[in-house]
Amino acid sequence: MFIALPLVAGMLTCKLLGDATKIEACQSFVKPYSVVGLIATVMILFGLQGQVIVSTPLLIVLITVPIVIQSYGIFAIAYAAAFALKVPHRIAAPCVLIGTSNFFELAVAVAISLFGLNSGAALATVVGVLVEVPVMLTLVAFVNLTRARF
Repeated sequence: MFIALPLVAGMLTCKLLGDATKIEACQSFVKPYSVVGLIATVMILFGLQGQVIVSTPLLIVLITVPIVIQSYGIFAIAYAAAFALKVPHRIAAPCVLIGTSNFFELAVAVAISLFGLNSGAALATVVGVLVEVPVMLTLVAFVNLTRARF
């Protein structure tokens, strides 16, 4: 549902709009609303899980540490492989960053729909979002710093 429905909607939108300029106009119209929707969802989740996050810091650490290790580990392996294989930076950088991402947006949607807003799964995905954003920002900075080495 979380993959097929957006895919079909995107395909239908492209088919209906057809022209690339119409698609770009549609994207620029929808983009502000999608950002607001994402921010609202995250705010609601943090509001519902805020007490748990503040009251159980050890639990948050237990969720955070594996996410950080996994993210940096996958990035290191993939970026080193891209470098060793002499993949151009313009291809390697986005591929490695996409591969490193945990797609917590999708995880949040699945956790809420399957287990509810106040579940442990929802808490883990909220913590995942909190962790993934700064981790990905550091990785983007690293990718930009090492561009000349590729």
